Amino acid sequence: MASLTAAPGSGTIRAAEHLFPFDHPHRTPPRELAGLLGGKGAGLAEMTSVLNLPVPPGFTIATPVCRAYRDGGWPDDLDAAVTENMSALESRMGRKLGDPADPLLVAVRSGAPRSMPGMLDTVLNLGLNDETVEGLAEASDDPDFAWDSYARFLTMYATTVLDVPKETVHSAEAGSPRQRALAIKEALSAAGAQVPQDPAEQLRGAIEAVFRSWDSDRARAYRDREGIDPNLGTAVNVQAMVFGNYDDRSGTGVAFTRNPSTGENRHYGDFLPKAQGEDVVAGSARTLPLSDMADFLPEAFAELTDRLSALEQHYRDMCDVEFTVERGKLYILQTRVGKRGAVAAVRIAAEMWRDPAIALTTEELRARLDDDIVHTARTEVLAAARQGVASEPMTQGLGASPGRVSGTVVLDADAASEADSDVILVRSETSPEDVHGMAVSAGILTSTGGLVSHAAVVARGWGIPAVVGANHLAVGDAEVRDEQGEILFRTGDVITIDGTTGEVWLGAANSQATEALQDDDILARDLPELAELAHLRQSGQDSQ
Repeated sequence: MASLTAAPGSGTIRAAEHLFPFDHPHRTPPRELAGLLGGKGAGLAEMTSVLNLPVPPGFTIATPVCRAYRDGGWPDDLDAAVTENMSALESRMGRKLGDPADPLLVAVRSGAPRSMPGMLDTVLNLGLNDETVEGLAEASDDPDFAWDSYARFLTMYATTVLDVPKETVHSAEAGSPRQRALAIKEALSAAGAQVPQDPAEQLRGAIEAVFRSWDSDRARAYRDREGIDPNLGTAVNVQAMVFGNYDDRSGTGVAFTRNPSTGENRHYGDFLPKAQGEDVVAGSARTLPLSDMADFLPEAFAELTDRLSALEQHYRDMCDVEFTVERGKLYILQTRVGKRGAVAAVRIAAEMWRDPAIALTTEELRARLDDDIVHTARTEVLAAARQGVASEPMTQGLGASPGRVSGTVVLDADAASEADSDVILVRSETSPEDVHGMAVSAGILTSTGGLVSHAAVVARGWGIPAVVGANHLAVGDAEVRDEQGEILFRTGDVITIDGTTGEVWLGAANSQATEALQDDDILARDLPELAELAHLRQSGQDSQ
């Protein structure tokens, strides 16, 4: 790799001391180093050096470097440190960044100390340019794959690093992947923007973009809602690319080791054949249930189920796992303790307390279930048992975050943030830029996306009912239509969504006495773990 162009900076940090290969022998278990490596970097290091899982190699630029960048710009010795670590990665992979014959490509991803799904920036397929795309086409014997990857890179780099409006890039529609990439380049040129051809310049630009994204409006809004310290900064992970869009034996997905809405002890998630990870989490594609992966890639699916079980037992908690399959081989790209709804939190913690393979202590069980979680779970169970809607639903999507709620329709995040009553934010897809509107919405409805899209993950974490993937809906500027073009509802109308069943109704929910049982009977039937927890809490108080 050519050396990165030196640039003056006032940072005084010794950057070389804060870049770590994933297999670096830390004195402290990597899983405990999220403050240094970020959550993603800590997970990658744990999976690589402790669990020996199939993780593409790479290195982490630790959070102190981001803090130094925020205080005084690009640290003076960071160029040399990145070059040194890239050279080591090139040696390990047997390919070089920028090699016109067989180029190494990398992903540049964020990694905050506390999970911020979708709020920080990512650039994939970095290292492609007009020359290396031809080399990748020849080395892979698949020009469409190479040009598809180049088009993806141009789009991500332009919108993420160069701040080109997404509309500029998305307007460059064309037929073949090669035509699409060339159309994107032409659209960027017309807009006065140009993606660098030098891979080293690309890499520095992507790293800086991740650092800058820590202070983006969306990241600030998310931190405010979550109470995350704004001074933590983010790590940056530079990782060798693996390609879920390579061929018919490739794909990508996100899996939870248990259902994060209900707590059911069953693997849960989304899968897309011949795609890259952003297609799944961005919510722009129609995904398949994780179980469908068994039909496309049975051997990789069998291995994945084993890996998921191993990760859950290792972390002793429900895990959220991103993976890619390239030409039949499974790679794990990320793991973290997964966000979940209140009912799921109660059920999962109780089952893990009873499970001898995990064996949460009584103290750990109590610590995971504070009063707010228990109260929310109780409220949700009783509400689900007693609510009813007399009419047939007007459409059906995927229940992504439990709860039933009614509200006034708004079709953009700004309108949601300005509303003075309960609103349902309705979008074709949500993006991280919508987070300020999501944070104040009573419910969320999207026409695309799957169960593990950022919209679903964020909504579950905040306890906001959400329905995603209602693909019969066409969301316009002021109204929502069905597939035949008939208007179903407009801005200002009231609708009801059920984030458990995925059903959507026009009008407010009717609260019907569908259950004659007393509260205690409903709770004993639908979430008996609450009684078990209450008994444990009482026992703990009696012993004091």
